[in-house]
Amino acid sequence: MIWSKFSWILLTLPFVGCTTIPTSLRDRRLANYNPKIVAADAEYDPMATPIAMQYKTELSRDKNISGASLIEDGLSAFVIRAAFARMATKTIDVQTYIYSNDFSSRILIGELKNAADRGVKVRILIDDYGTNSDIADVILLNQHPNIEVKIFNAVKYRARILYYPQILMDFNRLNSRMHNKLFIVDNIALITGGRNVGSNYFMPETSANFSDTDVLFLGDITRGAADSFNQYWTHHLAVPASVIPKAASRHAMRKLEQKFKEIERNSADTVRRYNKIISLGVYEYKNKLFDFYWGHGRFIADPPGKVEMPMARKEKYIGEIIVALNRLWRKTKKSVYVSAAYFVPGRGGMEMMMDDAKSGVKITVVTNSLASTNAPTAFGKWENYRDELIDAGAEVYEFMMSAENLRDRRMAHGHKKPHFSVMHSKTIVFDDKISWIGSFNLDPRSAYYNTENVVIFENPEFAARVRDMILRDTQTSWRVTRKGGKTTWHGMRPGDTAPRKHTHDPDTSIFRRIFKKITKIIPEKFV
Repeated sequence: MIWSKFSWILLTLPFVGCTTIPTSLRDRRLANYNPKIVAADAEYDPMATPIAMQYKTELSRDKNISGASLIEDGLSAFVIRAAFARMATKTIDVQTYIYSNDFSSRILIGELKNAADRGVKVRILIDDYGTNSDIADVILLNQHPNIEVKIFNAVKYRARILYYPQILMDFNRLNSRMHNKLFIVDNIALITGGRNVGSNYFMPETSANFSDTDVLFLGDITRGAADSFNQYWTHHLAVPASVIPKAASRHAMRKLEQKFKEIERNSADTVRRYNKIISLGVYEYKNKLFDFYWGHGRFIADPPGKVEMPMARKEKYIGEIIVALNRLWRKTKKSVYVSAAYFVPGRGGMEMMMDDAKSGVKITVVTNSLASTNAPTAFGKWENYRDELIDAGAEVYEFMMSAENLRDRRMAHGHKKPHFSVMHSKTIVFDDKISWIGSFNLDPRSAYYNTENVVIFENPEFAARVRDMILRDTQTSWRVTRKGGKTTWHGMRPGDTAPRKHTHDPDTSIFRRIFKKITKIIPEKFV
């Protein structure tokens, strides 16, 4: 019976042409496509923009120099993006896996639209799977003469009933997603890290959030990011949003504009608060109150063509990101601090860490607990390596699922719903001098299937900031230890007078623990 239903769905696929869209610029339906924003729009000197002029002295010291400013909490991540959109004078490029339909995202859409109204050229590249783009408000911005939106790796059949069957039919391509995260302003400022665009990443009005890490870069590193963005933007899998009927709907655009008016009318106090803190962000930047650390770095990204590689080639893929990561591990002499949402190092990664541990390298790992993770399948695979790491001498911590592990604890107050947090960071510090920050999860999906980006930045003072941030997260995480072949969890919540001790995954039901065991049958390469 189940097969007959599935067969019927497959048989209907050829007859739903009216619900299909082009998935490649090579499609004859896009033969007359002309981009609104062209290469000539980027023919300006980034160093002559107001954003660069604020730090002209520092940026002029060395053509390869970059400044890095750590963004630790979600509210700051939102404010800095919005503030730089306000300061933009030439171009804004946004590349993201997820662009949600929620309050914070709409406020940011408004800032991008305001920039375009001033004449700034705005390009937005969104992964189709991560955005549910048929309903995303952001695609409506494509109607603005100075804004162009593209969808990367699009799903051909738009009817919801056909969504999952076609993934099975085109699994090699659609199982791979564009996971990159870039926010580039005037080709001189770059925000990158683990955050997508959505309130769950910015925190202000959500009861559940992703605790994450971003960095604002100025200078040379941004050039590498801009080059990578252009590779994705011009790739044949990046199709114009105009292929989606809603993106060309004037009625839908009028409804979005009405939403902006409703936000101003119904959330006037919140909008004023947002405007105030965004204006404060602009003021602090213009008065050089940001904490920048100056040094040299390198931007690395997977090529966009990775998503359409044959499966056999993907499963043997060793890209530039993996090569750089292996090189850093091999060169490490003293310490490694890892903050990884989904940590599945594989046997190759384990061999490097075991070699480091045996040679006296201090290894500290912070990852999600079974209670806090939004990917129990990945946690099940992490568990296969955790005990071996601990036995080798590594310090291992698992994130508590509670309001107390929010980095900006003030944001947790006043919520009517329980507040919980999921670690989403992808950050490493090597030997207290080199920082690794980006979208790359330390797991097989990032290594072999998704496209990712990272920045490697060398500055001891900045590395110390990132290391201290990771260590602060250990204070609201469970310390996982081993004795006599048994695993235990130790930790204190705020208000506790004595440490708690657990002999199974804390804050979990027996059903979640059973589900975790069931997921272990899934091959590691598919987590």
